[in-house]
Amino acid sequence: MRSALAFLFLGLVASFAAEAPLKFNDPKPQAYHLTMRASEVDPKAKSYPEIDFNLESKGKPADIETADVDTRVAPRGQLVVWLMGHNPVIAEKVNGYGYHHISVYYARGWFGKLNTVPDDTQHLGNIRLEATAGVDASKSVEIAEADSAKGRATRLVQRLVKQHPQGRWEQFLTAGGKELDWTKVIVGGSSHGATSSARFAMHQKVARVIMFCGPRDNTEDWQAGPSATPKNRFFGYTHVLDSGWTGDHYQRSWLMLGLNQFGPIVNTEKEKAPFGNSRRLITDAALKGTDKEQAARGHGYVTPSKGSPKDAEGRPLQEDVWKYLFTSDVEKVGAAVPAEAGVKMDQRTDAKPKPAKKK
Repeated sequence: MRSALAFLFLGLVASFAAEAPLKFNDPKPQAYHLTMRASEVDPKAKSYPEIDFNLESKGKPADIETADVDTRVAPRGQLVVWLMGHNPVIAEKVNGYGYHHISVYYARGWFGKLNTVPDDTQHLGNIRLEATAGVDASKSVEIAEADSAKGRATRLVQRLVKQHPQGRWEQFLTAGGKELDWTKVIVGGSSHGATSSARFAMHQKVARVIMFCGPRDNTEDWQAGPSATPKNRFFGYTHVLDSGWTGDHYQRSWLMLGLNQFGPIVNTEKEKAPFGNSRRLITDAALKGTDKEQAARGHGYVTPSKGSPKDAEGRPLQEDVWKYLFTSDVEKVGAAVPAEAGVKMDQRTDAKPKPAKKK
């Protein structure tokens, strides 16, 4: 009996040790920022000119990918995959929280060409799924798995394991090193990136989803589908002057995702962290300019950037919000509330179908 219990205990210890973050062993602890081309990481990487997804643009490299880690900070054992172009403020911030960070080059330029309202209510969602996960989901695009966000993120981390041992990137690969361990990955982005992050996370189970000013795709219904990632792991944050909010795009998506099951919409200007453990956060911070200018500023306001407002000591006014979004316990949730009245859920009736542009 004792030997059996001892064996069980040792097994539990080994399991815990396997999941614990790998500590850095860096002789010169520092903040690292690495860049490389997707075509250097994978010589088989291709261009897709029909959807403006090219390895080069005007004779210059377009397929730049980045990786950031700060070995001076105790690691959390999770990786942020930012589904946008490199944002140095985001990278520095999440590194400060103890996360690794990468930004991969994947298909995003298709949106202006294929943003139509056909009879298919998952048209955009399927393109996003193919662009991020590499599955054959859409008839409008043909993107190889290796060139999807998932494929390129996997290959980038595999390269980092070899090229940057100080970062201990190997902890984000599954046994054998062939795939990313997505249970250790946070996906996030703003606007288009927020929407694609949500679509990807519904297909692939991840640790957390960060949605700044998103998701949109307001004439589609993929947001109401089944999700591989538990819905309590989805976090949204927007400004109320953003046209995505005034047009009911974000709150519609949040309700379709079922985020009202984890608390009411919380105004971060009136409540403090942890904001009732809600997954739906807004701000009504004053913005300057005309209505059009305020809408544009509101769209970018919530995402960490060099222009984010700061207090007299230089601390970002939204720091507590960002820290909550990225680091709060996903198992702690607010009390469920009914869906808010007045949110326009059917937005196809006002949308005029636009002919798809030829590829």
